[in-house]
Amino acid sequence: MRQKFEVVLLEEAFEFLEKLDLKPRKKVLQNMHRAKYHIDPVLFKKLERDIWEFRTLFAGIQYRLLAFWDKTSSIETIVFATHGIIKKTSKVDKKEIQKAEQIRHKYIKSK
Repeated sequence: MRQKFEVVLLEEAFEFLEKLDLKPRKKVLQNMHRAKYHIDPVLFKKLERDIWEFRTLFAGIQYRLLAFWDKTSSIETIVFATHGIIKKTSKVDKKEIQKAEQIRHKYIKSK
């Protein structure tokens, strides 16, 4: 099966993963890897406009990495994970989505 995109962890996403215990970190990374080959809304879901989330449920805790796509290269598509959160409600807080959008806009301006 062909990989649909590459994942790049931005600084805050990397730091979020580093702070997790080993088992949930492994599960989050495993689900991100699986999502690269098969876009499944259980693992990778669109939230709003250009913001998506990698989704992991482990031991009753919902881990999320917010992300956006960069399809400007004709060779490969990259998904940038902006930052991570642990969800306690069914919806992602609007301020978290706005934070991901701000990071996306900074990235686009810097290109």
